[in-house]
Amino acid sequence: MKKIQIFTDGSCLGNPGFGGYCAIVKYKDHEKIVKGANKDTTNNQMELSAVIEGLRALKEPCEVSVTSDSTYVVKGVNEWLINWVKKDFKKIKNKELWLEYIKVSKSHKVQLSWVKAHNGHAENEQCDEVARNEATLLQQKAG
Repeated sequence: MKKIQIFTDGSCLGNPGFGGYCAIVKYKDHEKIVKGANKDTTNNQMELSAVIEGLRALKEPCEVSVTSDSTYVVKGVNEWLINWVKKDFKKIKNKELWLEYIKVSKSHKVQLSWVKAHNGHAENEQCDEVARNEATLLQQKAG
């Protein structure tokens, strides 16, 4: 099983507002940047979208280490998700995104770890910049 590193971040101009996400997917010396934007979204939705889209970019089952500065996403996956599933996501925000995470992650062995934002972590800083740029570009296109 290939060992993959994914670094993610999401950004939102207003909350809700225009949002962007970025995932840097690394395998050995290969790197791919996955990015996108949505209007009328939240920061948490963009953080989770970054992880989902990073995993979606994988072509085969992998052992994946995901690094995120989102406590919501990291604790969501590592601690809360199992109980949310048991309770059929009653009163849980972003149900559709969490169900999509489950779908795209099921063929992989995924471990999430948290990194402090804006603290000099190279990939996190790069993801932050790309995500913010994606949100800004979408906002500018919308006029």
